[in-house]
Amino acid sequence: MSALNRIANHIRKELFRLSSLFSAMPIAVAPVAPKLLPPVRAVTVPANIVCNAFPACSSVFSNRSKVALRNRRNGPMFGTVVKCVGGGAVREIDENQFNDVVLESERPVLVEFVATWCGPCRLIAPAVQSLAQEYQDKLVVVKVDHDSNPRLIEEYKVYGLPALIFFRNGQEVPGSRREGAITKAKLKEYVDKLLESASIV
Repeated sequence: MSALNRIANHIRKELFRLSSLFSAMPIAVAPVAPKLLPPVRAVTVPANIVCNAFPACSSVFSNRSKVALRNRRNGPMFGTVVKCVGGGAVREIDENQFNDVVLESERPVLVEFVATWCGPCRLIAPAVQSLAQEYQDKLVVVKVDHDSNPRLIEEYKVYGLPALIFFRNGQEVPGSRREGAITKAKLKEYVDKLLESASIV
């Protein structure tokens, strides 16, 4: 018998001995009820909240803010969620809202097509949010979820994400389509060029 076989047999015997030892021990497991957190509430606009009272608020919450909202049990904010309308936040819309928000807008609209699984979409999100706040008087910025809105994806032939499309007077501006990640500086340059051409026409 070789040395390796002797070692393997010894290990098998030890494992068998340990398994029989542990199987003979009574193990008590106390049932633990899972601690469920209340779901994150949908962002709504309470009638008694004035936007100017919360100038720094935004419709985009970080994960830390969501956890803080979920864990807050008492206090004046429990049960009330604040959202500032306007304020330069990127608004998420769906197929049903697209006509009213984008095609009938009096201001130019930048539509960002995104998906939750898209890494580059998450990469440019802070730049788009910053742009929406900076250009809030000149431009409406919205985002459309790729997976939830297949009709819009088919209609506008969005094949790469993130995709940016600029709309003016209910029409897609020719040559305004941009796909892929973009830096904040390039995004501003892209929007400035489109806004400049919109003011000339």
